[in-house]
Amino acid sequence: MISKRPVSVLGLVAAGALALTACGSDNNTTPGGNNSAAPAPTAKAPVECGGKKDLVAEGSSAQKGAIEAFVSAYGAKCSGQQLAYTPSGSGAGVKQFNAGIVDIGGSDSPLNKDKGEVDKAAERCKGNPAWNLPLVFGPVGIAYKLDGVTSLTLTPELAAKIFSGAVTKWNDPAVAAANTGATLPDKAITVIYRGDESGTTDNFQKYLKAAGKGAWTKDAGKKFNGGVGQGAQGSAGVADAISAGDGTIGYIEWSYVQDKKLSAAKLDSGSGAVELGAEGAAAAIKSAKVKGSGNDLVLDLDALYASNTAGSYPLVLATYEIVCSKGYDADTAKAVKAFLTVAATDGQSALADAGYVPLPDEFQVKLLDAIKAIA
Repeated sequence: MISKRPVSVLGLVAAGALALTACGSDNNTTPGGNNSAAPAPTAKAPVECGGKKDLVAEGSSAQKGAIEAFVSAYGAKCSGQQLAYTPSGSGAGVKQFNAGIVDIGGSDSPLNKDKGEVDKAAERCKGNPAWNLPLVFGPVGIAYKLDGVTSLTLTPELAAKIFSGAVTKWNDPAVAAANTGATLPDKAITVIYRGDESGTTDNFQKYLKAAGKGAWTKDAGKKFNGGVGQGAQGSAGVADAISAGDGTIGYIEWSYVQDKKLSAAKLDSGSGAVELGAEGAAAAIKSAKVKGSGNDLVLDLDALYASNTAGSYPLVLATYEIVCSKGYDADTAKAVKAFLTVAATDGQSALADAGYVPLPDEFQVKLLDAIKAIA
């Protein structure tokens, strides 16, 4: 039997619905944000409630608000069924899943074969492969706090130079060139990054490498490799650190930008500046392709990150739920399937207000097929 960890958890729900608290507030308008909502997916699927009453999950803090919405929908659909989620970061989510401590791992990056994560997951699943299921999509903002500056545009190349220390002052000519007419202070840039292992960091560095036109010469990975700045723990820590300073800049999920009412830079990938928000992210997500095999729905995001489609905001994070394809006991498998089915259908309706992008129809269909195949 899988035990619960003695840490604080999110989203513990009884039969009723849970009020969303953190990443989806009543005020969803933020400086630099585009709050046009992407349409919710349309597919439906039968839900067979029952099985294990108290599921345990852990991982990505980026999906915290989405999981809260899913848990609320799960409690409403399946009376008496609960899921407790610990937003400890993607690295911890993978480790706790592979150790058999949690039923579902949440990660902003798929399992890494070179690091042995794929093999460890298969061992945890009693010799069966684990699947990476992309359940939560959301744009990542480049948030900043700079007194007197309420609008900022960055190119991917400029972002790569800032986060690697090649550009260190706000009035650098490269920043001025991307922000014609703006008055920029003679102030040092303070980079804020995730100090813990994070799939958000991994995806952000992959974006800089794919889109930065050679300006990002560092590696990707869950540890920040820029070599500059100050580390903070978790997405909430990054948001707090940006808010507390002046001249700060960091990468953080849209839900946290909304929650902390932070300013976020527009991105100009070559076809005009696009605001952080659901509309631009939804346009980008439609071009994402699956590179995993069968029901292992690993996405190929490199081409998406490097795209310059007009109106598209390509800095998008896909958060995976890591599950056993087989190997759960019967009660756990039944509950996992029920929770994921609800999350992929009813749970999608609240995502736009919580800072996420509802599943595109194409992904929803593939995801429901994979969930149904869990044995």
